[in-house]
Amino acid sequence: MKLDSKVCIVTGAASGIGKEIALTYAREGAKVVIADINLQAAQAVADSIAALGGTAMAVTMDVTREAEVDDAVAKVVAAYGGVDVLVSNAGVQIVHPVEEFPFAEWKKMLAIHLDGAFLTTKACLPHMKASGRGGSIIYMGSVHSKEASVLKSAYVTAKHGLIGLCKTVAKEGGAHGIRANVICPGFVRTPLVDKQIPEQAQALGLSEAEVIAKVMLKETVDGEFTTVQDVAEVALLFASFGSNALTGQSLVVSHGWFMQ
Repeated sequence: MKLDSKVCIVTGAASGIGKEIALTYAREGAKVVIADINLQAAQAVADSIAALGGTAMAVTMDVTREAEVDDAVAKVVAAYGGVDVLVSNAGVQIVHPVEEFPFAEWKKMLAIHLDGAFLTTKACLPHMKASGRGGSIIYMGSVHSKEASVLKSAYVTAKHGLIGLCKTVAKEGGAHGIRANVICPGFVRTPLVDKQIPEQAQALGLSEAEVIAKVMLKETVDGEFTTVQDVAEVALLFASFGSNALTGQSLVVSHGWFMQ
């Protein structure tokens, strides 16, 4: 059990990558917090973990609202006694050419990805320090933390920003045994990506099959999507690593799309 009795908060955990990370952590003995804006869906994930003999709770969390984030973290601490791991995973995707990008949607994207990462980190850090056990903060970046693609100015900007936040948190947290790292997946076949396929097909004048082959998977070594399981295994590595030797890093999981 790599995470035996560790308290792990995963945002955006009601579906997709976040859900798979939560399930993986539960199998490794963690007390998992399913934090999501959709409480009903979050509770369903928590119930499925409990049915398998794991420990989980669901909390409502809009990561752009400071009071809601603080209240949710306080509930976790009251229930489980602290926080050991934070996975800042909540995210959305909106695509437009730069000159057509509505400012309100730009601000929404940055709020969810960057403000959400900042607010959840800010809420969890004091508890990690107070415990004396240190902790692990994991940001869900993207290959777009390293590269750019057309139509994704807000997403690329936000995902680049997470690397800067991560490095700062790693510097500030090091003395307390708190690590911070970024996972940078390639395209993972989740509802978020499925939604992009027709949108990009329309914007680029391609078929959906061409978007997959010529845009999403063109630069991979094997034409394969990254899986939620691939990402969850890296999240387990970052959560369970035992020292500050692995901090301030960003690991690309993309079938070779981007190679550092």
